[in-house]
Order: sequence, then C-alpha cells, then structure tokens
Amino acid sequence: MTSLTTERQQVRGACPHDCPDTCALLTTVEAGVAVRVQGNPAHEHTNGVLCAKVSKYAERTNHPDRILTPLRRSGPKGSGQFTPVSWDEALGDIAHRLGEIAARAPQAILPYSYAGTMGLVQGESMDRRFFHQLGASFLGRTICSTAGGEGLMYTLGAKVGMKVEHFAESQLIIIWGSNSIGSNLHFWRYAQQAKRNGAKLVCIDPRKTETADKCQEHLQILPGTDGALALALIHELIQHDWLDHDYIAQHTTGWEGLRERALTFTPERAAAICGIPAEQIRQLARDYGTTKPAAIRLNYGMQRAHGGGNATRAIVCLPALTGAWRHRAGGVLFSSSGHYPVQRGALQRPDLLAGATPRTINMVTIGDDLLKGTSPAFGPRIEAVVVYNSNPVAVAPDSAKVVQGFEREDLFTVVLEHFQTDTADYADYILPATTQLEHWDVHLSYGHTDVLLNRPAIQPMGEARANTQIFRDLAARMGFTGPCFADDDETLCRQAYGDRVDFQQLLDIGFAPLAIDEAPFAHGGFPTPSGKVEIYSERLAAQGLDPLPSYVANHEPAGGSVRYPLAMISPPARNFLNSTFVNVTSLRNIESEPVLEIHPDDAAPRGIADGSVVRIFNDRGSYECRAAVNARARPGVVNGLGIWWRKFGLNGTNVNELTSQALTDLGAAPTFYDCAVQVELRAS
Repeated sequence: MTSLTTERQQVRGACPHDCPDTCALLTTVEAGVAVRVQGNPAHEHTNGVLCAKVSKYAERTNHPDRILTPLRRSGPKGSGQFTPVSWDEALGDIAHRLGEIAARAPQAILPYSYAGTMGLVQGESMDRRFFHQLGASFLGRTICSTAGGEGLMYTLGAKVGMKVEHFAESQLIIIWGSNSIGSNLHFWRYAQQAKRNGAKLVCIDPRKTETADKCQEHLQILPGTDGALALALIHELIQHDWLDHDYIAQHTTGWEGLRERALTFTPERAAAICGIPAEQIRQLARDYGTTKPAAIRLNYGMQRAHGGGNATRAIVCLPALTGAWRHRAGGVLFSSSGHYPVQRGALQRPDLLAGATPRTINMVTIGDDLLKGTSPAFGPRIEAVVVYNSNPVAVAPDSAKVVQGFEREDLFTVVLEHFQTDTADYADYILPATTQLEHWDVHLSYGHTDVLLNRPAIQPMGEARANTQIFRDLAARMGFTGPCFADDDETLCRQAYGDRVDFQQLLDIGFAPLAIDEAPFAHGGFPTPSGKVEIYSERLAAQGLDPLPSYVANHEPAGGSVRYPLAMISPPARNFLNSTFVNVTSLRNIESEPVLEIHPDDAAPRGIADGSVVRIFNDRGSYECRAAVNARARPGVVNGLGIWWRKFGLNGTNVNELTSQALTDLGAAPTFYDCAVQVELRAS
C-alpha cells in the first residue's frame, strides 16, 4: 500500500457523499494535517468547483468532536454515556457476542448501512464478505431510490440515460423533482450553459426551490402527482401528433396500451389532481413535443411517494415517444450508475453464503422490525445490529418506533462512526471510523460516467480504522480464515472493476471516463430483455402487477383528511446532505435551526407568523420547529427541511417523527413525501 509523506502535498481523491456529482477532490496536506479540500480542475465535471458542504470537509475531518477511540456504553441506552476502551477489548467482546448469537440464529444479526459513503470498498466489500460468512440477515437497501430505480429497470432495462454533459446543448430542459442548485450543482452548470444559449428551463417541484427561481417556468404540483402529469403530457403529444412514429415502432413495446390509457388523462383531469392550471400542462407538452433536442433531468424527490415507481415509468417513456433519444442532447437522466461495469461478485463474495439464503429486512421498516418477536413469518427476533455508513435513528421513517427499537436493552448494537450521532447514542459500542481523507476507495457516479479513485491524504487520526479494517479484524476474531479476508484496500479497489477499467489511469490522474456512445440509444439497444423501451412490461405482468405505467395516488394525499389536511414533504436543507454535516458548526450556523416552510394562506388561519414556533403532528408523532411563512411552500403543502439530528431539534425530534413506514408501488421504497400532517402554534 502506498505510504503517506509528511511534506506539503496535494492528494487526489473523490467525494464520498450521496450526490450525483461524485466530484474529484484535491486535498492539501501540511505536516500530515488536511488543511484544505477543493475540487480537482483537471476533472471535467468537477471543474475545480465543490458545493459549500464538501468544501468544509477538512473542518469535518479535523472536528474536535471526532470519535477517535473505541467507546463502550456506560449509561442507559440513549443517554450518550460512554467509556473509552481498547480496540482489543472492544473487538473481543463484539466478536464474542456476535458469535454467541450466530451459533443459535445467525439471521438474528442485521447489518444496517447505506450511503454515508458511496465508495465501493468502504461501503460494500469486506463488510459484505463478513456478513455473508456469518450468515446474517440481508438488508434491503431501499431508503433512497429503489422505487425510481425499479421503474427505470422495468422500462429502460437499467439505471442508464443520456450523458450529463450533453444537457449543455439541449434546447429544452425539464428539471423534474430536483433542486439542482443545492443537490446537483455540476449538472446545473450545464443547464445554465444551455440557458445562455437560448434553452428554456422548466422546473417541476412542489416546492419553489432555488432552482425553480432560476427557471423560466415552474409547475408547482402537489406531492405524488407526477404520474398524472406525465400521462397528461402523453395525452397532448397524441392529440397534436408530436410523436416520432418510426422510433415508437422500432424501439418500444406496448405503445397502444399506454396510448389508450393516456387518452383518458386530459389536461383538465391532471390539473385537478396536480393542483395546477391545465394551460401549464398544455404549454409544457407543446414545448416538449416541438422543441429539439429536449432533455429531462429526473431526480429522486419525485419517486418518494406511493406511486413513485409508476410515475418514473411514465416519465421515462416520454423521450421514446418523441424520438428525443436520437439526439445526444435529448433523452432522460435519472441515474447513470447502470453504465458502470462493477464486479460486485468479486467485491462482495456471495459464494461465502455456501448456498444459504438469509431473509431480507427492509431498512425502511426497521422501526417495526426491531420490535417484532420471533415468528414463522418473520424468523428470529433481531438480537444484534451493526450500523455503519448510516444514522437510522435520524433518517429512517416513523422515528419514534425506530428509537423504541434501538432502546431495547436486549438488542446488541455496534455503530461505526465519526461522531456521536443520534444512532450512536443507542450503541453498546462505538467504533471510530476513518473519513474519506484517511482511506482508499473507488467510486462510480449516478450523475456522470467517470470512475474515480480516492487515495488517503492523511494517516488515520487517533485510533480510527477504515470500515474494511474493522471487518477484517472482526473476521479474524471470529475465526474466518479465508484468504479473501486478507485482501487490503488497494487490492479491493482493483477488484471493484477488474480489467474493465484502467487502474493505472486511476492512479495517475484520479479518474477514468467510461467508453459510452455519445447518443447511447439513438438506435435503440436498451438493456431490457427485448432491447426496446418496455412500455408494456412482461416482467411486471408476470408478477401480477400493472404492466403499463399508471397514476397511483398517495397513501396520504393533500386534503384527504380532516384531521391532517396538509401534505408535508421533507427536502434536504441546502447545507446538509441527509444527516451528514449537521454537526459541522459553520454549516449548521448557516441553516440556523430547523424550519417548516408554510404558505401565507395556510399560516394565517392558524395564527402563525413568520418566525413562530410551531408544532407539526399526526398520529405518528409531533415535531417542533420555526415557521418560515413564504411562497416556497404552495397552499396545502408544508416543507419540513431536513435532516436535522434529533438532538438538535427543539423537542428532541426531527421531521421523520412524522413520516411513515408505508412503501412505494415498486421497489419497496420509503414514502417520505407522502405524509399528511396538521400544524399549529406551539403552546406557550
């Protein structure tokens, strides 16, 4: 493994966070200390620019609250009381406890991880080998994008789309379910370039975001109504014959069925569902049907409602109907991750399961599942959870139940972390993990098509260890002697892509573009079983599901309840990324405090003024925060900006006290933006 020097140097790396931009980093190191993190100007997509969050990454790594030694709980669960212990003591006890459980019921052990790092090595290599060998329960990692991902897979065949850089040449860009300025900054650079060249930018979002402010048109629809809007757009394409009949005939299946369905979704019908004027729908259809090239940047916000999978299916049919795929600056981009030739079998080693098929626990329903007992349908009660790259007490829905589950005295909980998060407060052991500046990793992106390598810029601080090393150490303690548990991190980086990516190029410059056609689907060739856009999905039909894209209403629609008449969405605060960066002082100071945006029409009858402290509540719980009365919220919808740690909340909760464990139509994903609430002034 390459050694680190103590001289002043710049080290190439990659941003590890859950963002489509996957920026290339340059870390300046002086006397072994990371003093600055900046974008790498040699990488086309990064272009030397980082978001405000990651530009503070050195502050995060050097934070005085970093956990730098193993800790063992010394007080009640949730009290945050811990005592430092040695690695030897911590690993010995953890291995003993896990071993005892595994001897009785290995599926009673559950890993819980997600995208705290997007790295293939620190996120899904040695950890997976360890849990496969152990025979632990699988985790369904559904908490972000599986509704849209499955919608894409059943329609286009994989998470594939147009190349992001070609948006700069589009004449119409529809930004659907994304606050790109805050969450996809480098795409926004391409969109701005297109706008300067005369392109029209349209934003579709229930919130009047900073991105909507900069677009020429904003369709401020009700949450979860995207599928109805897409079907109405198809209706108008049919009525005005803004269709590419040749592309439809050659490269799609099932068009006639969708045509029949879409003809029932007039602009007036969709307008009533979406809560916008019918003329806005007609104008968008006219723009989309008559402007070439036209491109759609679809993002994850729109699929976090009951009908998210079907809405995605309807939207990604649009470029095939107009032939937008014929142009390199036309088509749709939801995720590009399916283009990457990741060798996940080599990384994760499913062969270690030796034929076993453990149950799968959906991470969205962790609140319910931690409270279940042993049963034939569920299997053994969960007795141990190992949490890494995640903060479920803050980020999982219906968090009162999540807290109740983690409070169980008989639940053995190990948390690998940088800081004492809400989840770490409930741990029996906290193990200090390295940050991105302290370990090797290799990355894909879901917003562009370059592979990035992350080199360690500094030595691990204190006694911190990489996730991979912690799982190697536990494997050794538990007697797992297979040679795969000895692979070091640089070896794992090489295994991630095998010979499909030039690893020497990654070492030399830090990134390697994938070889992808400029207009990858100009002549069809989709990665579906038929090679076509599968408007009608035989695979869905075989499961007894609707094979055609449809509109699926919310579980909890706006105005659908007298007790809880307001719909709530919970988009991220601009300076946080999920629950990461909440404890970085400079960023938390910018956000100031938890906020609920509420429209004046909803605030006035409730006696709520700008700056009032309000209580938002439903049958699942209540959350208190400061009201921001403004038009960023539309009437009937409130925006609870997240995700704050619960311990920073005014009443010790956050917005996920209100969200539910109900799932989406496809992908068994969360419905964070499908949530009915009431709002009132907090009692003094």
